[in-house]
Amino acid sequence: MANVIQPSNHVGFDSITHQIERRLLKRGFQFNIMVVGQSGLGKTTLVNTLFASHLADSCGRIDPSEDFSRTPDIKVVSHVVEESGVRLRLNIIDTPGYGDQVNNEKCWDPIVKYIKDQHSQYLRKELTAQRDRYLPDTRVHCVLYFIQPTGHGLKPIDIVVLKKLTETANVVPVIAKSDSLTLVERERFKRQLQEEFAYHKLRLYPNDSYEEYDEDDRRLNQQIKQMLPFAIVGSEKLVTVNGKEVRGRVHRWGVINVEDEKHCEFPHLRNFLISTRLQDLIETTAHIHYESFRAKQLLALKGNSAAATSSQAQHSSNQAGSTTQQQQQQQQQQQQQQHGVQPQQQAAAAAMVGASSSVTPSRSGSTQPYSNGK
Repeated sequence: MANVIQPSNHVGFDSITHQIERRLLKRGFQFNIMVVGQSGLGKTTLVNTLFASHLADSCGRIDPSEDFSRTPDIKVVSHVVEESGVRLRLNIIDTPGYGDQVNNEKCWDPIVKYIKDQHSQYLRKELTAQRDRYLPDTRVHCVLYFIQPTGHGLKPIDIVVLKKLTETANVVPVIAKSDSLTLVERERFKRQLQEEFAYHKLRLYPNDSYEEYDEDDRRLNQQIKQMLPFAIVGSEKLVTVNGKEVRGRVHRWGVINVEDEKHCEFPHLRNFLISTRLQDLIETTAHIHYESFRAKQLLALKGNSAAATSSQAQHSSNQAGSTTQQQQQQQQQQQQQQHGVQPQQQAAAAAMVGASSSVTPSRSGSTQPYSNGK
């Protein structure tokens, strides 16, 4: 390991962080967030509350005459959000129709397929001979999974879908509309869900397997894990509390202030996702989930190429063997024909000799049969 040397005078390379910052601010940042959950759990409302802007409209079924979607639709809404000179290109991926059918078998397939398709699309662009300097990133950086506030643990569909999603993306579970639970019910429900997460070995975000984490990061991750799933409440409506306008929900018994940690855990979720872990979500998507997908695809491509080469070599060998066999057969036929012509020529010559001994020349020069008669 190289020794660390302190220059005696100021050199100036300590300004590289400011250079990187200026370049990144000029380019902007990309963040793609997906929301997964049944209709009516407030997925779109939560995203709008997270960024304090109306970014997306609800895709739920409103008209009674509207048909139910048979499979989840993937709908993407894109915006550029700017705060203090920092531009964030935001893609919001909604999944209306998930879990709304009587038979929800394989209803998660379009969601998992979309996530893998974005990895595949990025890999194709990465492997092109003349690729863009900065590849457009549509990979899903975070999946917010909404759990119904039933108070009775995970449903079978939740377990299956969480296992599928955690294999391909960073998944953060939340308890939707937690104001429908009392504080005691909420804490009991959270403990039950944490036990089920551990029992089913769900690799939820954050995951300590990322090598870039130091001791401080691991300590913070441990605190976050103790808070999962976040019991949240979302609202775009402004209500007045103590003479101050805040985002909240009005009930008969009072007002839910979504910014108040005593009412819900929305402030913890926003601080976790945006203020402290936004860049980490992007990096873990690229370095863990995408790299795993990329390695599998390239190994499969290498295996297919080796199999194709082996098959082509075998085919060439078979053709060469067939050609050699045909040449040998032709040589044998030629030899047989040569050996067969010589006996025929000898037999023809003997027949001609016998025929010449049985005739004598006449005076006129014609040949006539020999006769002993007088």
